[in-house]
Amino acid sequence: TMGRRPWFEQSCERAIRATELVKERDAEDVWRIAGSGALRGHAAAILRVRFFSTWSSALVTFVILLIAWKIVPPFIDWAFFNAVWAPENPNLCRVAIGYGACWAFVLDKYRFILFGTFPVDQHWRPALAIVILLGLYALSAVGVVRRPSLAALWLAGFAAIAVLMWGGVFGLPYVENQRWGGLTLTLLLSTFGIAFAFPLSILLALGRRSQVPLVRWLTVAYIELIRGVPLISVLFMASVMLPLFLPAGVSIDKLLRAQLALILFAAAYLAEVIRGGLQTIPRHQEEAAQALGHSYWQRTRFIILPQALHIAIPPLVNTFIGFFKDTSLVVIIGLLDFLTTIKVGLAEPAWNGFGVEAYLFAALGYFAFCFPMSRYSQALERRTARKS
Repeated sequence: TMGRRPWFEQSCERAIRATELVKERDAEDVWRIAGSGALRGHAAAILRVRFFSTWSSALVTFVILLIAWKIVPPFIDWAFFNAVWAPENPNLCRVAIGYGACWAFVLDKYRFILFGTFPVDQHWRPALAIVILLGLYALSAVGVVRRPSLAALWLAGFAAIAVLMWGGVFGLPYVENQRWGGLTLTLLLSTFGIAFAFPLSILLALGRRSQVPLVRWLTVAYIELIRGVPLISVLFMASVMLPLFLPAGVSIDKLLRAQLALILFAAAYLAEVIRGGLQTIPRHQEEAAQALGHSYWQRTRFIILPQALHIAIPPLVNTFIGFFKDTSLVVIIGLLDFLTTIKVGLAEPAWNGFGVEAYLFAALGYFAFCFPMSRYSQALERRTARKS
Protein backbone atom coordinates (compact mmCIF):
# COMPACT_ATOMS: atom_id res chain seq x y z
CA THR A 1 0.00 0.00 0.00
CA MET A 2 3.05 2.29 -0.14
CA GLY A 3 2.29 5.33 -2.26
CA ARG A 4 -1.44 4.69 -2.21
CA ARG A 5 -3.82 7.27 -0.84
CA PRO A 6 -5.84 6.47 2.30
CA TRP A 7 -9.13 6.80 0.38
CA PHE A 8 -8.08 3.84 -1.78
CA GLU A 9 -7.56 1.64 1.29
CA GLN A 10 -10.92 2.71 2.67
CA SER A 11 -12.57 2.00 -0.69
CA CYS A 12 -11.08 -1.49 -0.74
CA GLU A 13 -12.39 -2.19 2.76
CA ARG A 14 -15.85 -0.89 1.83
CA ALA A 15 -15.89 -2.96 -1.36
CA ILE A 16 -14.97 -6.10 0.60
CA ARG A 17 -17.70 -5.41 3.16
CA ALA A 18 -20.21 -4.78 0.38
CA THR A 19 -19.29 -8.05 -1.33
CA GLU A 20 -19.64 -9.98 1.93
CA LEU A 21 -22.98 -8.30 2.61
CA VAL A 22 -24.32 -9.28 -0.80
CA LYS A 23 -23.12 -12.88 -0.35
CA GLU A 24 -24.74 -13.22 3.05
CA ARG A 25 -28.19 -12.02 1.98
CA ASP A 26 -30.60 -13.23 -0.64
CA ALA A 27 -31.51 -11.16 -3.66
CA GLU A 28 -34.77 -9.79 -2.28
CA ASP A 29 -33.12 -8.63 0.94
CA VAL A 30 -30.28 -6.97 -0.98
CA TRP A 31 -32.69 -5.05 -3.18
CA ARG A 32 -34.62 -3.89 -0.10
CA ILE A 33 -31.44 -2.68 1.59
CA ALA A 34 -30.20 -1.02 -1.58
CA GLY A 35 -33.50 0.79 -1.94
CA SER A 36 -33.20 2.17 1.56
CA GLY A 37 -29.78 3.62 0.76
CA ALA A 38 -27.74 1.39 3.08
CA LEU A 39 -25.59 0.04 0.24
CA ARG A 40 -25.10 3.26 -1.68
CA GLY A 41 -21.77 3.98 -0.05
CA HIS A 42 -20.64 0.41 -0.63
CA ALA A 43 -21.72 0.55 -4.30
CA ALA A 44 -19.76 3.75 -4.74
CA ALA A 45 -16.74 2.09 -3.14
CA ILE A 46 -16.99 -0.87 -5.53
CA LEU A 47 -17.19 1.46 -8.54
CA ARG A 48 -14.24 3.45 -7.25
CA VAL A 49 -12.08 0.36 -6.76
CA ARG A 50 -12.94 -1.20 -10.11
CA PHE A 51 -12.86 1.85 -12.35
CA PHE A 52 -11.06 4.67 -10.51
CA SER A 53 -8.48 2.89 -8.34
CA THR A 54 -5.54 4.71 -10.00
CA TRP A 55 -5.08 7.73 -12.21
CA SER A 56 -4.43 5.51 -15.24
CA SER A 57 -7.54 3.44 -14.54
CA ALA A 58 -9.65 6.59 -14.17
CA LEU A 59 -8.23 7.98 -17.42
CA VAL A 60 -9.05 4.79 -19.32
CA THR A 61 -12.56 4.81 -17.85
CA PHE A 62 -13.17 8.40 -18.97
CA VAL A 63 -11.81 7.67 -22.46
CA ILE A 64 -14.13 4.66 -22.82
CA LEU A 65 -17.10 6.72 -21.63
CA LEU A 66 -16.20 9.48 -24.09
CA ILE A 67 -15.97 7.06 -26.99
CA ALA A 68 -19.30 5.49 -25.99
CA TRP A 69 -20.87 8.95 -25.82
CA LYS A 70 -19.63 9.71 -29.33
CA ILE A 71 -20.71 6.39 -30.83
CA VAL A 72 -23.76 5.05 -28.98
CA PRO A 73 -26.25 7.98 -29.39
CA PRO A 74 -25.60 8.37 -33.15
CA PHE A 75 -25.89 4.62 -33.59
CA ILE A 76 -29.22 4.57 -31.73
CA ASP A 77 -30.51 7.36 -33.96
CA TRP A 78 -29.33 5.52 -37.08
CA ALA A 79 -30.60 2.10 -36.03
CA PHE A 80 -33.96 3.06 -34.52
CA PHE A 81 -35.23 6.63 -34.69
CA ASN A 82 -34.16 7.45 -38.26
CA ALA A 83 -34.49 3.93 -39.64
CA VAL A 84 -36.80 2.90 -42.48
CA TRP A 85 -39.09 0.07 -41.44
CA ALA A 86 -41.75 -0.04 -44.18
CA PRO A 87 -40.83 -2.53 -46.94
CA GLU A 88 -43.45 -1.26 -49.39
CA ASN A 89 -41.23 1.44 -50.90
CA PRO A 90 -37.51 0.51 -51.18
CA ASN A 91 -36.76 3.99 -52.57
CA LEU A 92 -37.14 5.43 -49.07
CA CYS A 93 -34.07 3.44 -48.08
CA ARG A 94 -32.12 5.06 -50.90
CA VAL A 95 -33.04 8.46 -49.58
CA ALA A 96 -32.06 7.52 -46.00
CA ILE A 97 -28.60 6.13 -46.87
CA GLY A 98 -26.11 7.47 -44.34
CA TYR A 99 -28.92 8.88 -42.21
CA GLY A 100 -30.96 5.88 -41.10
CA ALA A 101 -30.84 2.10 -41.29
CA CYS A 102 -32.88 0.16 -43.82
CA TRP A 103 -34.57 -2.56 -41.80
CA ALA A 104 -37.21 -2.74 -44.51
CA PHE A 105 -34.96 -5.30 -46.20
CA VAL A 106 -35.29 -7.67 -43.23
CA LEU A 107 -39.04 -7.16 -43.01
CA ASP A 108 -39.43 -7.80 -46.72
CA LYS A 109 -37.22 -10.92 -46.79
CA TYR A 110 -37.92 -12.38 -43.36
CA ARG A 111 -39.83 -15.38 -44.70
CA PHE A 112 -37.02 -16.25 -47.09
CA ILE A 113 -34.43 -15.74 -44.33
CA LEU A 114 -36.32 -17.99 -41.93
CA PHE A 115 -37.66 -20.71 -44.24
CA GLY A 116 -35.73 -20.53 -47.52
CA THR A 117 -37.70 -21.62 -50.59
CA PHE A 118 -40.19 -23.70 -48.60
CA PRO A 119 -43.70 -23.34 -50.11
CA VAL A 120 -45.27 -20.12 -48.86
CA ASP A 121 -48.58 -21.71 -47.93
CA GLN A 122 -46.72 -24.28 -45.80
CA HIS A 123 -44.49 -21.88 -43.85
CA TRP A 124 -46.26 -22.82 -40.65
CA ARG A 125 -44.51 -26.18 -40.77
CA PRO A 126 -40.88 -24.97 -40.53
CA ALA A 127 -42.05 -22.28 -38.10
CA LEU A 128 -43.46 -25.01 -35.86
CA ALA A 129 -40.24 -27.01 -36.27
CA ILE A 130 -38.25 -23.99 -35.01
CA VAL A 131 -40.59 -23.66 -32.04
CA ILE A 132 -40.12 -27.36 -31.21
CA LEU A 133 -36.34 -27.00 -31.34
CA LEU A 134 -36.37 -23.91 -29.15
CA GLY A 135 -38.64 -25.69 -26.67
CA LEU A 136 -36.29 -28.66 -26.52
CA TYR A 137 -33.35 -26.32 -25.99
CA ALA A 138 -35.18 -24.64 -23.11
CA LEU A 139 -36.17 -27.92 -21.46
CA SER A 140 -32.60 -29.17 -21.68
CA ALA A 141 -31.20 -25.96 -20.21
CA VAL A 142 -33.66 -25.64 -17.33
CA GLY A 143 -33.15 -29.23 -16.21
CA VAL A 144 -36.66 -29.80 -14.86
CA VAL A 145 -37.12 -33.02 -16.86
CA ARG A 146 -35.34 -36.22 -15.93
CA ARG A 147 -32.81 -37.58 -18.41
CA PRO A 148 -34.81 -40.61 -19.65
CA SER A 149 -37.88 -38.42 -20.16
CA LEU A 150 -35.76 -35.71 -21.79
CA ALA A 151 -34.26 -38.23 -24.21
CA ALA A 152 -37.75 -39.44 -25.09
CA LEU A 153 -38.85 -35.85 -25.68
CA TRP A 154 -35.90 -35.26 -28.01
CA LEU A 155 -36.70 -38.39 -30.00
CA ALA A 156 -40.35 -37.39 -30.23
CA GLY A 157 -39.31 -33.88 -31.26
CA PHE A 158 -37.03 -35.21 -34.00
CA ALA A 159 -39.84 -37.40 -35.30
CA ALA A 160 -42.29 -34.48 -35.29
CA ILE A 161 -39.78 -32.25 -37.09
CA ALA A 162 -39.21 -34.92 -39.74
CA VAL A 163 -42.96 -35.20 -40.34
CA LEU A 164 -43.36 -31.44 -40.50
CA MET A 165 -40.46 -30.81 -42.84
CA TRP A 166 -40.89 -33.72 -45.25
CA GLY A 167 -44.61 -34.22 -45.07
CA GLY A 168 -46.23 -36.93 -47.17
CA VAL A 169 -48.25 -38.17 -44.18
CA PHE A 170 -51.28 -36.95 -42.25
CA GLY A 171 -52.42 -34.99 -45.28
CA LEU A 172 -49.28 -32.84 -45.43
CA PRO A 173 -47.88 -32.21 -48.92
CA TYR A 174 -44.44 -33.67 -49.54
CA VAL A 175 -41.64 -31.07 -49.68
CA GLU A 176 -38.23 -32.16 -50.95
CA ASN A 177 -35.35 -31.12 -48.76
CA GLN A 178 -33.77 -29.09 -51.57
CA ARG A 179 -36.35 -26.46 -50.68
CA TRP A 180 -35.36 -26.32 -47.04
CA GLY A 181 -33.29 -23.31 -46.10
CA GLY A 182 -32.78 -20.25 -43.97
CA LEU A 183 -32.64 -20.32 -40.21
CA THR A 184 -34.57 -23.59 -40.21
CA LEU A 185 -31.82 -25.38 -42.12
CA THR A 186 -29.08 -23.89 -39.92
CA LEU A 187 -30.80 -25.07 -36.74
CA LEU A 188 -31.46 -28.54 -38.16
CA LEU A 189 -27.89 -29.05 -39.37
CA SER A 190 -26.35 -27.84 -36.12
CA THR A 191 -28.77 -29.69 -33.84
CA PHE A 192 -28.59 -33.04 -35.60
CA GLY A 193 -24.86 -32.60 -36.12
CA ILE A 194 -24.12 -32.07 -32.42
CA ALA A 195 -26.60 -34.76 -31.35
CA PHE A 196 -24.84 -37.44 -33.41
CA ALA A 197 -21.27 -36.11 -33.30
CA PHE A 198 -21.07 -35.96 -29.49
CA PRO A 199 -21.54 -39.70 -28.76
CA LEU A 200 -19.28 -40.54 -31.71
CA SER A 201 -16.61 -38.23 -30.30
CA ILE A 202 -16.73 -40.02 -26.93
CA LEU A 203 -16.06 -43.34 -28.65
CA LEU A 204 -13.22 -41.79 -30.65
CA ALA A 205 -11.65 -40.29 -27.53
CA LEU A 206 -11.84 -43.62 -25.72
CA GLY A 207 -10.50 -45.41 -28.78
CA ARG A 208 -7.50 -43.11 -28.97
CA ARG A 209 -6.66 -44.04 -25.36
CA SER A 210 -7.33 -47.73 -25.94
CA GLN A 211 -4.74 -50.38 -25.09
CA VAL A 212 -5.62 -52.25 -28.30
CA PRO A 213 -3.11 -51.06 -30.93
CA LEU A 214 -5.40 -51.53 -33.94
CA VAL A 215 -8.23 -49.54 -32.37
CA ARG A 216 -5.85 -46.77 -31.28
CA TRP A 217 -4.18 -46.53 -34.69
CA LEU A 218 -7.49 -46.37 -36.55
CA THR A 219 -8.91 -43.66 -34.30
CA VAL A 220 -5.68 -41.64 -34.44
CA ALA A 221 -5.63 -41.88 -38.24
CA TYR A 222 -9.26 -40.78 -38.51
CA ILE A 223 -8.92 -37.85 -36.08
CA GLU A 224 -5.70 -36.54 -37.59
CA LEU A 225 -7.00 -36.93 -41.14
CA ILE A 226 -10.21 -34.99 -40.45
CA ARG A 227 -8.45 -32.31 -38.40
CA GLY A 228 -5.83 -31.90 -41.09
CA VAL A 229 -8.24 -30.70 -43.78
CA PRO A 230 -10.68 -27.76 -43.77
CA LEU A 231 -14.42 -28.29 -43.49
CA ILE A 232 -14.91 -27.03 -47.04
CA SER A 233 -12.84 -29.94 -48.33
CA VAL A 234 -14.87 -32.44 -46.30
CA LEU A 235 -18.14 -30.99 -47.61
CA PHE A 236 -16.81 -31.03 -51.17
CA MET A 237 -15.74 -34.65 -50.85
CA ALA A 238 -19.12 -35.63 -49.42
CA SER A 239 -20.98 -33.80 -52.16
CA VAL A 240 -18.89 -34.64 -55.24
CA MET A 241 -16.58 -37.57 -54.53
CA LEU A 242 -18.76 -39.78 -52.30
CA PRO A 243 -21.37 -40.55 -55.01
CA LEU A 244 -18.56 -41.87 -57.23
CA PHE A 245 -17.77 -44.64 -54.74
CA LEU A 246 -21.38 -45.78 -54.29
CA PRO A 247 -22.73 -48.83 -56.16
CA ALA A 248 -24.72 -48.28 -59.31
CA GLY A 249 -28.29 -47.24 -58.59
CA VAL A 250 -27.49 -46.16 -55.01
CA SER A 251 -27.63 -42.46 -54.20
CA ILE A 252 -27.55 -40.42 -51.02
CA ASP A 253 -29.44 -37.17 -50.73
CA LYS A 254 -27.33 -34.00 -50.89
CA LEU A 255 -28.59 -32.71 -47.55
CA LEU A 256 -27.85 -36.05 -45.91
CA ARG A 257 -24.33 -36.05 -47.36
CA ALA A 258 -23.76 -32.58 -45.95
CA GLN A 259 -25.09 -33.66 -42.56
CA LEU A 260 -22.81 -36.71 -42.49
CA ALA A 261 -19.81 -34.54 -43.38
CA LEU A 262 -20.62 -32.11 -40.58
CA ILE A 263 -21.05 -34.96 -38.08
CA LEU A 264 -17.75 -36.62 -38.99
CA PHE A 265 -15.91 -33.30 -38.94
CA ALA A 266 -17.30 -32.18 -35.57
CA ALA A 267 -16.72 -35.59 -33.99
CA ALA A 268 -12.97 -35.40 -34.66
CA TYR A 269 -12.62 -32.03 -32.93
CA LEU A 270 -14.89 -32.96 -30.03
CA ALA A 271 -12.92 -36.18 -29.53
CA GLU A 272 -9.73 -34.21 -28.90
CA VAL A 273 -11.54 -31.97 -26.41
CA ILE A 274 -12.89 -34.97 -24.51
CA ARG A 275 -9.50 -36.69 -24.62
CA GLY A 276 -8.00 -33.61 -22.99
CA GLY A 277 -10.55 -33.94 -20.19
CA LEU A 278 -9.79 -37.64 -19.79
CA GLN A 279 -6.07 -36.96 -19.43
CA THR A 280 -6.67 -34.67 -16.45
CA ILE A 281 -8.21 -37.48 -14.37
CA PRO A 282 -5.61 -38.98 -12.00
CA ARG A 283 -4.80 -42.57 -12.86
CA HIS A 284 -5.20 -43.72 -9.27
CA GLN A 285 -8.97 -43.23 -9.56
CA GLU A 286 -9.17 -45.81 -12.33
CA GLU A 287 -6.84 -48.11 -10.43
CA ALA A 288 -8.97 -47.82 -7.29
CA ALA A 289 -12.14 -48.57 -9.28
CA GLN A 290 -10.42 -51.53 -10.89
CA ALA A 291 -9.39 -52.80 -7.45
CA LEU A 292 -13.04 -52.64 -6.38
CA GLY A 293 -13.95 -54.99 -9.22
CA HIS A 294 -15.52 -52.51 -11.65
CA SER A 295 -15.32 -53.37 -15.32
CA TYR A 296 -13.84 -51.05 -17.94
CA TRP A 297 -17.22 -49.71 -19.02
CA GLN A 298 -18.37 -49.24 -15.42
CA ARG A 299 -15.23 -47.29 -14.57
CA THR A 300 -15.56 -45.18 -17.67
CA ARG A 301 -19.28 -44.48 -17.40
CA PHE A 302 -19.64 -43.80 -13.68
CA ILE A 303 -16.23 -42.53 -12.57
CA ILE A 304 -13.90 -41.29 -15.31
CA LEU A 305 -16.15 -39.89 -18.04
CA PRO A 306 -18.41 -37.68 -15.84
CA GLN A 307 -15.39 -35.92 -14.37
CA ALA A 308 -13.75 -35.53 -17.77
CA LEU A 309 -16.88 -34.03 -19.33
CA HIS A 310 -17.22 -31.60 -16.43
CA ILE A 311 -13.65 -30.40 -16.93
CA ALA A 312 -14.15 -30.15 -20.70
CA ILE A 313 -17.38 -28.11 -20.57
CA PRO A 314 -15.82 -24.78 -21.67
CA PRO A 315 -13.94 -26.14 -24.71
CA LEU A 316 -16.89 -28.36 -25.60
CA VAL A 317 -19.28 -25.43 -25.73
CA ASN A 318 -16.69 -23.42 -27.63
CA THR A 319 -16.60 -26.20 -30.24
CA PHE A 320 -20.42 -26.29 -30.34
CA ILE A 321 -20.53 -22.55 -31.01
CA GLY A 322 -17.94 -22.82 -33.75
CA PHE A 323 -19.83 -25.73 -35.29
CA PHE A 324 -23.07 -23.72 -35.29
CA LYS A 325 -21.38 -20.93 -37.24
CA ASP A 326 -19.56 -23.34 -39.57
CA THR A 327 -22.89 -24.54 -40.96
CA SER A 328 -22.78 -21.46 -43.21
CA LEU A 329 -20.18 -23.30 -45.34
CA VAL A 330 -22.85 -25.62 -46.77
CA VAL A 331 -23.40 -22.93 -49.40
CA ILE A 332 -20.58 -24.48 -51.44
CA ILE A 333 -22.77 -27.52 -52.14
CA GLY A 334 -25.85 -25.48 -52.99
CA LEU A 335 -27.71 -25.36 -49.65
CA LEU A 336 -29.30 -22.08 -48.54
CA ASP A 337 -28.53 -21.61 -44.86
CA PHE A 338 -29.33 -18.56 -42.72
CA LEU A 339 -26.41 -16.43 -43.93
CA THR A 340 -26.76 -17.48 -47.56
CA THR A 341 -30.42 -16.45 -47.72
CA ILE A 342 -29.37 -12.97 -46.57
CA LYS A 343 -26.73 -12.83 -49.30
CA VAL A 344 -29.24 -13.97 -51.93
CA GLY A 345 -31.75 -11.38 -50.73
CA LEU A 346 -29.16 -8.63 -51.17
CA ALA A 347 -28.63 -9.70 -54.78
CA GLU A 348 -32.10 -8.40 -55.66
CA PRO A 349 -31.72 -5.00 -57.38
CA ALA A 350 -34.24 -3.30 -55.09
CA TRP A 351 -32.16 -4.14 -52.01
CA ASN A 352 -28.67 -4.03 -53.46
CA GLY A 353 -26.38 -1.80 -51.39
CA PHE A 354 -27.80 -2.41 -47.91
CA GLY A 355 -25.23 -4.95 -46.79
CA VAL A 356 -24.50 -3.17 -43.50
CA GLU A 357 -28.02 -3.70 -42.20
CA ALA A 358 -28.21 -7.21 -43.64
CA TYR A 359 -24.98 -8.48 -42.11
CA LEU A 360 -25.67 -6.69 -38.85
CA PHE A 361 -28.93 -8.61 -38.68
CA ALA A 362 -27.05 -11.83 -39.47
CA ALA A 363 -24.58 -11.10 -36.65
CA LEU A 364 -27.44 -10.49 -34.23
CA GLY A 365 -29.03 -13.75 -35.33
CA TYR A 366 -25.91 -15.78 -34.65
CA PHE A 367 -25.35 -13.93 -31.38
CA ALA A 368 -28.91 -14.71 -30.27
CA PHE A 369 -28.06 -18.43 -30.33
CA CYS A 370 -24.35 -18.43 -29.44
CA PHE A 371 -24.54 -16.19 -26.38
CA PRO A 372 -27.16 -18.35 -24.57
CA MET A 373 -24.97 -21.39 -25.24
CA SER A 374 -22.06 -19.64 -23.58
CA ARG A 375 -24.14 -18.61 -20.58
CA TYR A 376 -25.60 -22.07 -20.24
CA SER A 377 -22.14 -23.61 -20.21
CA GLN A 378 -21.17 -21.35 -17.32
CA ALA A 379 -24.32 -22.23 -15.41
CA LEU A 380 -23.80 -25.95 -16.11
CA GLU A 381 -20.22 -25.70 -14.91
CA ARG A 382 -21.32 -24.10 -11.64
CA ARG A 383 -24.11 -26.63 -11.21
CA THR A 384 -21.85 -29.64 -11.64
CA ALA A 385 -19.26 -28.04 -9.36
CA ARG A 386 -21.85 -27.73 -6.59
CA LYS A 387 -22.90 -31.36 -7.03
CA SER A 388 -19.31 -32.56 -6.86
